[in-house]
Amino acid sequence: MNDLRIGPATAPDLPAVLDFWKGAAKGASISDDLAGVERLHARDPEALLLARRDGELVGTVIAGFDGWRCHLYRLAVHPDHRRQGIGSALLTAAEERFAGLGGRRADAMVLDGNERAHGAWRAAGYGPEDIWTRWVKPLAG
Repeated sequence: MNDLRIGPATAPDLPAVLDFWKGAAKGASISDDLAGVERLHARDPEALLLARRDGELVGTVIAGFDGWRCHLYRLAVHPDHRRQGIGSALLTAAEERFAGLGGRRADAMVLDGNERAHGAWRAAGYGPEDIWTRWVKPLAG
């Protein structure tokens, strides 16, 4: 893992991130377009964390903080680089970011049907809460 580097995305990285998600992330998101990712980056340039190995993009996570809660989205690792600790390293970097911002609780967006991801999230100490039901409404862009 010594050759793994994690840091915030830069504006020139954003098109490559979108391409990366097409192959590494399960399920497309309504906000997976350049304008959406550019808005995220403009609002919080430190939120989109990238993992690189030898300069190659191998993982991502969005570590958003709204001033009250910490939110994790788009944890994705390239299929050829899975089970090598990259996802765990990304979560550690996200949690360190949250701690530095004063965050005390993190939630993660995980697709119900992505059983492989459920195991990884549980191993990282995350789990579903019976007290919440998530309601979603796509907003017109």
